[in-house]
Amino acid sequence: MNLTTGYPYWLINSGLVATYPKLEKSVKTDIVIIGGGISGALAAYYLVDAGYRCIVVDARTIGLGSTCASTSLLQYELDKPLSVLSEQIGFQSASRAYRMCSEAIDKIESISEKINFNLFERQNSVYFAAFKKDNELLKSEFEYRKKAGFQVQLLDESEIKYRFGFTAPSAILSAQGASTDAYLFTHALLQYSLKKGLEVFDRTEVTQIEYKKNGAVIKLGNGFTIDTNKIVNASGYEISEFIDKKIVKLTSTYAIASESIQSHVPVWKDSALLWNTADPYLYLRLTTDNRVIVGGRDEEFSGTVRRDRLIKKKSAMLKNDFSKLFPEIELIPEFSWTGTFGSTKDALPYIGTYSKTPHTFYALGFGGNGITFSLTAAEIICDMISGKANKDVLLYSFSR
Repeated sequence: MNLTTGYPYWLINSGLVATYPKLEKSVKTDIVIIGGGISGALAAYYLVDAGYRCIVVDARTIGLGSTCASTSLLQYELDKPLSVLSEQIGFQSASRAYRMCSEAIDKIESISEKINFNLFERQNSVYFAAFKKDNELLKSEFEYRKKAGFQVQLLDESEIKYRFGFTAPSAILSAQGASTDAYLFTHALLQYSLKKGLEVFDRTEVTQIEYKKNGAVIKLGNGFTIDTNKIVNASGYEISEFIDKKIVKLTSTYAIASESIQSHVPVWKDSALLWNTADPYLYLRLTTDNRVIVGGRDEEFSGTVRRDRLIKKKSAMLKNDFSKLFPEIELIPEFSWTGTFGSTKDALPYIGTYSKTPHTFYALGFGGNGITFSLTAAEIICDMISGKANKDVLLYSFSR
């Protein structure tokens, strides 16, 4: 599946930052990680650190799937509000999922420091009402988040205008947010792990997997094979072609990145992450070179041809969405792109084993929290492979 089309800002800004070879011989290893995006890179980081011999394979050039199209917001808030998710799966489970995303942000910061990756930035997160009717939702959400132990503030219209420079009926302000560059972070993780024994091969397509009693044989498109004890499948949204399609709904999302705005002050006060209660929701962030990234205008995926035809139209709509918030700022889009992502009924990822594929662990960070979910998946899968108990396995299991 063609996951992205257009000119993702991160790829244009950084280009091809590292070169990885094709696998052109048959080999053996402890663990094969299928997928070299952010999920595979984090899984490799944890597993290599735990002492396993690992090989990462990707059918594409590393990072050119969903990872380079990510807008790289790091938030503990899921696509489904805590108050709504609590009604669906219970407050204890819902609040645990929220807390794990919050903890993942802290852990990503620690990893970034450890591997000398300097594109992690702490930021406030502002969840604002798109319409007046959403005020009650935000009031309820504010109470649920306080109950879950989060440090949040409920802002009225005048406070939003004063603190952030735009108008909205109400908002929840959270200090626990951050932004990064998922594309460069992926390469930084892989480069760090390469020094510890990881092997990475791109343009290496898996065509068949033969499951055996004590492992598996992975067959490649060029005829070579990999004998492995375990498999970590971090191939993302394309996995929907091979597992139960009922667990994930594919959606097309759109994004634009503006020209660099020549100003000595941020485009909006505090440079906070902004997102709203609309369905689909609008989200905004700033880059280090003072560009505005605006994303949203999602719709159900109905094929790459139709998805791609809508880039121009959706880009104009996103520009207009920004202008409604900040009418005094002229936004000139320089890059626009679209990507396909998956969502689940409970907004949670699928992590762990799947009954039809033995010796295989899945790191499927479906939804808007792909990066934080990837961190969570890496931790859980590393524990499962190492035989360590992990209390959160059932929360994200295929059997939930």
